[in-house]
Amino acid sequence: MKKYGAEFIGTFWLVLGGCGSAVLAAAFPAVGIGLLGVSLAFGLTVLTMAYAIGHISGCHLNPAVSLGLWAGGRFPAKELLPYIVAQVLGGLAAGGILYLIASGKAGFDLAAGFASNGYGAHSPGGYSLLAALITEVVMTMLFLLVILGATDQRAPQGFAPLAIGLCLTLIHLISIPVTNTSVNPARSTGVAVFVGDWALSQLWLFWVAPIIGGMLGAVLYRLIGSEKH
Repeated sequence: MKKYGAEFIGTFWLVLGGCGSAVLAAAFPAVGIGLLGVSLAFGLTVLTMAYAIGHISGCHLNPAVSLGLWAGGRFPAKELLPYIVAQVLGGLAAGGILYLIASGKAGFDLAAGFASNGYGAHSPGGYSLLAALITEVVMTMLFLLVILGATDQRAPQGFAPLAIGLCLTLIHLISIPVTNTSVNPARSTGVAVFVGDWALSQLWLFWVAPIIGGMLGAVLYRLIGSEKH
């Protein structure tokens, strides 16, 4: 239960910190943090929680990561469902807290998106479904490659959180204009539930694409990272 509690808290922090920065601070009058700030916020949530709970639960914070680690032979199948449930609940709890905070400002409107992920008319840059699918698959694939490589026994010890957090920052720098960046079904679900409507109807993509990407990342690392010659 401690592991599941850690995953709940960690995912709560990821969604509150990342989506909170997007909703509350990205376009704040005159001194907004912009896309660079939001990208950094997502990376910092993972970096800080990796040091805080990595030794408790592994700090997955993401169903696609849990599935990718399982596919990579690093995580037992029996813990997949409890981990994913804890992650989604943590994301939903953060979405609820963020809604309570954001709705305290006059003029708040969920129609603005509430940091939800989308494609087509709901992509920040108007990117198509295909572009969104490719982006989410490839970004999650490389995220898992970095996670598996940085946490390999042969990698420099103690630096994995830095590599993983900076990788997530880079992923956001690349892909916020395309999908608002998911690479994490729990993050997408945590805010989409409150927006409803289009955000829920497009949510399927932000489960399917990251999970496919996570699996591909595991396969890729098995190909290049295996110690067998």
